[in-house]
Amino acid sequence: MSQAINPNKRSIRAIISGSLANLLVWYDWYIYSAFAIYFSASFFPHGSQTVQLLQTAGVFALGFFMRPVGGWVLGSFADRFGRRKSMLLSVYLMSFGSILIAVTPAYEKIGVYAPILLLLGRLIQGLSIGGGTGISTAYLTEMSPPHRRGFYASFQYATLVGGQILALGLLIVLQKFVLSDEELHNWGWRIPFVIGSILTLGMFYLNDNLHETKAYQAATAKTAGKKGIWSQLIEHPKAIMMVVGLTMGGTLAFYTAIIYMQKYLVNTVGISKEDSTLITFVSLSVFALVQPLFGAISDRIGRRPLLIAFGILGVCTTIPLMTAISNAVSNLEIFGLLVVYLLILSMYSSISVVVKAEIFPAEIRVIGVGLPHALTVAVFGGSAEYIALWLKNIGHEMWFYWYITIAIFISLLMFVFMKDTRTNNKMAGEPHG
Repeated sequence: MSQAINPNKRSIRAIISGSLANLLVWYDWYIYSAFAIYFSASFFPHGSQTVQLLQTAGVFALGFFMRPVGGWVLGSFADRFGRRKSMLLSVYLMSFGSILIAVTPAYEKIGVYAPILLLLGRLIQGLSIGGGTGISTAYLTEMSPPHRRGFYASFQYATLVGGQILALGLLIVLQKFVLSDEELHNWGWRIPFVIGSILTLGMFYLNDNLHETKAYQAATAKTAGKKGIWSQLIEHPKAIMMVVGLTMGGTLAFYTAIIYMQKYLVNTVGISKEDSTLITFVSLSVFALVQPLFGAISDRIGRRPLLIAFGILGVCTTIPLMTAISNAVSNLEIFGLLVVYLLILSMYSSISVVVKAEIFPAEIRVIGVGLPHALTVAVFGGSAEYIALWLKNIGHEMWFYWYITIAIFISLLMFVFMKDTRTNNKMAGEPHG
């Protein structure tokens, strides 16, 4: 078949390599949340389990506030010097943050310096992920053929979730076959951070298959010697606000499921850490597998119908689903309810990447997507776990369910009035691959 129908071999290798780089970055990012139930007491030894998790979640949230800095710094770098170099830089920064956390002594050894070093490692990782999101978005969409853009771009979220799945899978192996609960609390939680830094060596292999995108090269030639990136960015206020609106409700629902849910099942539902980890692992595996399916559907029917469906279902079902999970009487019931939640969320997550990429021109696509996305995720996604735990601690856990619902409703308003980016976008006429 012709190249017009199927992406060429070079593009497929580049998409695979870019997806694997994304997987490595997100694995390193998510091992913090996956293992927080074990290392929180090492850095914050005082208070109840909820208080310890609250303090650990606070560091997690602060790491998110470095994401806008990463979105600006690495986004500017990517739009000026290319997607490939910036992607490699993002991975190496994430790895450095992991090794720093892995070797930091516990509070009982170095006192207050322990949580300070934990925070420093997390801030470095926040810088990495803040830039990496926009870079990966631009790379995968620009490498994809126009008629399959939704399908290939969906692999960003598939590998993003895959990072959490790897983290949880490693935790299951350590829990069930390698270490005791006491060993995991004392030192075993350091293992995944070490593994994360070692996996970065795989980038030396991926480096050979990461090619610069033709869209970036064409944009560079067109804009050489013209306006700076900031001057170009402020010419797109509507697109910037669209990214904020697109991200708000989806990111809050997403981080509730992928980050907070594991603790929610232990701390609110009352099941064991092992059962919580296994349920989260299996449900997220289903979630990752359906991302390309919904991405492919968007290539046929458009992006907007899926976004509106997510908005309506999210508004109508978030409170009933979260309440039902908290009152569930069996692990199978919890799993089924969580899968329903994640399938609804997939209507947003699978296509949010491609929609954001399609509303910016190539010359500012990374920073245009990355900076407003990072700001919104820092406010709504990074704080989700902290707010949930805080509301639980003061006895108003139900308020968190309403918080998610209201945020999704605000996003829904934008979905209703926006144009469908499958047919109205800034990528029309750009070379792909």
